[in-house]
Amino acid sequence: MKSASTIRFGHVALCVALSATALSACSKKAAEEPTAGETAAAAPEAATTNAAAPAETAAPAATASAAAPAPDNVDTLSGVKFAGYTGDAAKGKTAFITCQTCHAVEAGVNKIGPSLHEVVGRAAGTVAGYTYSAANKNSGITWTPEKLFQYLEKPQRVVPGTKMAFPGIPDPQKRADVIAYLQAGG
Repeated sequence: MKSASTIRFGHVALCVALSATALSACSKKAAEEPTAGETAAAAPEAATTNAAAPAETAAPAATASAAAPAPDNVDTLSGVKFAGYTGDAAKGKTAFITCQTCHAVEAGVNKIGPSLHEVVGRAAGTVAGYTYSAANKNSGITWTPEKLFQYLEKPQRVVPGTKMAFPGIPDPQKRADVIAYLQAGG
C-alpha cells in the first residue's frame, strides 16, 4: 500500500508537469511572436517561424481561416452547447490552475496573457496594457459564456492567429466550470 507522502508526491509531480506543459505552450508561442520591445533584427526570424502554412501545403478545407466561426457563431466542434451544462465555480477554480500560468483574474494584472477579470461580456482585445495579436483585436468577438465555451474548446480555431498557444479544454463540463469560476469573479 502506498504511503500518504508517496501519493502526495505524485500529486505534486502531476501539478508541476501540467504547469510546465502549459508554460511551455505559452512560452513557445510567445517566443515565436515578437513583442513591441524586441529588436527589428529579431522580427524577420519570428515572421518566418510564425508564418501561416502556405495554402498549397495545407488541405484545402483544413486551413485555420476556413474553419474560423463568425463572431456570433457559438457552435463547438463536438456539437455540444453551453446551455446543456451547469458550471460549478469551485470545480472551475481547480480547473483554472492550468490557466494561471498565463492569466490572472485580478483587475490590471496581465501576465503572458491578459487579465481575465470581468472577461464575460467584454469585447476581445480590449484589456488595457496588454499587447494583443491583430487577430484577437480585430476578431469582433464579445466574450459571452457561449463564445468562451466555444473558444476554450480550441482557441486557434475560433481566433486563428491568436497568441494563445493553449490547445484547449476538450471536456465540456470543465469548460463550463471554468466559465462559472470566471463569472463568479475568479
